[in-house]
Parts: sequence; C-alpha cells; structure tokens
Amino acid sequence: MSYFPSGFILSLTGCLGFLSVATMAEQKAKQFLEQSPAEDAAAYARNYKAHHEGITPRESIIAYDQWATYDQDLNNDRYRGPVLAAEAVAPFFPVERESKLIMDVACGTGRVAEELRKLGFHKMHGLDPSSGMLQKARLKNLYEKDFCYYVDSKRLPIDDDVYDCVVVAGGFGEGHIPTAGLKEIARIVRPGGLVCIVMRQEYLDHVAEYKGRLEPTMKEMESAELWKMVSKTVVPRYSFDNDGVVFKFVVC
Repeated sequence: MSYFPSGFILSLTGCLGFLSVATMAEQKAKQFLEQSPAEDAAAYARNYKAHHEGITPRESIIAYDQWATYDQDLNNDRYRGPVLAAEAVAPFFPVERESKLIMDVACGTGRVAEELRKLGFHKMHGLDPSSGMLQKARLKNLYEKDFCYYVDSKRLPIDDDVYDCVVVAGGFGEGHIPTAGLKEIARIVRPGGLVCIVMRQEYLDHVAEYKGRLEPTMKEMESAELWKMVSKTVVPRYSFDNDGVVFKFVVC
C-alpha cells in the first residue's frame, strides 16, 4: 500500500531524474519511496540525491550545501550512524575522555560530535567538504577547529600523528571519500590511536569505487603495518532500513 497522496511519487521521481535508470540502488530507492510514509520517503529521496550512483564529489558537495533539512531528515530514528559511531569509539577510551582529541571526518552538521559529547568527549575537530554543512555545525559550538576539505589521496593541511581518534560516519559512499583516502585518514592519527569507520554495508559491493578495493586496501594497510584491525561489526538499521558495518583499526 502506498502512503503517498495522488501524484506524489511521480513528482518525486520526476524531480530526481537519477531514479529513471533501473540500477539495483535505484530500484531499491523506488521501492522505499513507494512503500513508505510520505515524510520518510521525502527524507530518503533527499538523502539519495547526495549519494546516487554516478554522482561526482562536486555534485555531492552541492547536494549537501543545499540540504536545508539535513538534521530533521536524518534524525536518530532514520539514521543511526552518529549513535553507532559514538558507541563504537567510547569503549576504546574508558578513562580521560575529556582530554582525547577527536577528528570527525565528514562531520556534516556535527551529529557525531553531539553523540560523543554525551559520552564525555569534549576536544573535537570537524572536517567536511561542504561549507553549508560546516556553517550549521558552527552554530552548535561543537568543534575547537573545523576544516573544509575533501579527503582523498592529497595531503590535508594537518600534521602527522595529531589525533587520538578519527571517526568517519557516513563519509563513505557514492561520490564520497575514495579508497585512496584511507591512508590519509590513518596518517593524522597518532600510533596507538583509533580509526572508526561507519558506513552502509551494501556499499562494499554496490559502489564501484569500493567493490574489490576498499577492504583489500584495508588489509594491505594492515600488512604494511600502518594499522591493525580491531573489529568489523555488522549493525542493523544503520540508515533507514539498510544495515551498516563498523570498522575499527588501531594505528601502528
């Protein structure tokens, strides 16, 4: 049964032309649009607009810049990434959390930092390529510093071994951080520090940039003694009805 008023699906799919090609991801998006309450479907469509197959990094950044209702659309009922990320990071730092310096990569409006603060973390920096997202984050006064950069293989304006932890929730997807960005993420974490990556599980196989590349690169970095995997955990309902995966690595 559709929960949409008459013509609502057509108006959504018409304005989001990327849904016209019947790829697996688009079929799944159409199915969600057709079967969900209108408010949830509209939120899903706006999220998908920033992640759709074939999107370029620049197009994705523009979508985030223009996403005025991000916090409402991706509240904790629809998107559990921030909560899952904070819960994954916290056990690694059982004491003195207030002194640990965390870099929140792909920080968006600061949702992960909000959850980390609830658990006793206070020293945080944020990094995101979307100036629009960072403007919203600044209003929350969560970060001591913020950086507007896209993470890839190019060196960030950050020294080696700065952070006790880098956390990335939602930063891996179509048009987002490429596989080559893993080494740059590890570079800025001090030896013994933590890298925590939370992402949609299906992206490991459905995103061309990651299929057969992301996890092998993680293993290559382990063989090169850049980091050591602590855990890989599949989590339910990471984003809407999609499962997620949480990777944790200790930097060598």
